[in-house]
Amino acid sequence: MSERRAGVRPGPAWPGSDWDWAEAAVRRSIRASVRRELAGVYLRGPLPPGGAVVAPTHGSWWDGYLLRELAWTVGHPARVMMLPGQLVRFPFLRRVGAIGAGDLRAAVRAARAGEWMVIFPEGRVSAQLAALRPGAAWVAGVAGVPLVPVALRVVMRGAQHPEAFLRFGPPTTGEALRPALGALLAALDADLRAADPEAPPDGYLRVVRGQGSTHDRVGVAARLLTLLTERR
Repeated sequence: MSERRAGVRPGPAWPGSDWDWAEAAVRRSIRASVRRELAGVYLRGPLPPGGAVVAPTHGSWWDGYLLRELAWTVGHPARVMMLPGQLVRFPFLRRVGAIGAGDLRAAVRAARAGEWMVIFPEGRVSAQLAALRPGAAWVAGVAGVPLVPVALRVVMRGAQHPEAFLRFGPPTTGEALRPALGALLAALDADLRAADPEAPPDGYLRVVRGQGSTHDRVGVAARLLTLLTERR
């Protein structure tokens, strides 16, 4: 599906080429940020194989980047809905498929064309599951695609940097979306509490390798300190 059809203005390419340098630059920046500032991204649950409205919880600044990065990693086309004010501040995100919260028709077209249309039903960052807005369920219903709940957490555990965890659930309905998200989030939190903080919880696959911790790397300074302190 073209960007023009989805309501996103195409970016310029090099003369005589289909390569969009602006899109490539924004993509590279986002992916580098995820790998530099997070210790890793972990996934549990089945990913929708075709077009879907992906409806995640929204507990951190990272959430949009995480869904965008996951889609790039598995090679599935995706768009992320953002508040208009955020798009005014960061208009370059349109280059990687961001659309405004009022562009519901563009969201329907994207989902029908086989893309993941990521819509945060809470509409804002919230530490606890907040009241849901109807947009995600509406888009899924009009597009005729699954509505897929996702629990997200970005947490500090045993690594030097935060880790991100995504738990996908089975498709649900608009009426059942809030309890589905609540159950997924509770299950994810229980998984994290039960796990060794220096290892992923059972059933989670690392899909993005992030920044390692200092204690995982034995550098020259560490080896020198070892020699000095272990001398008899």
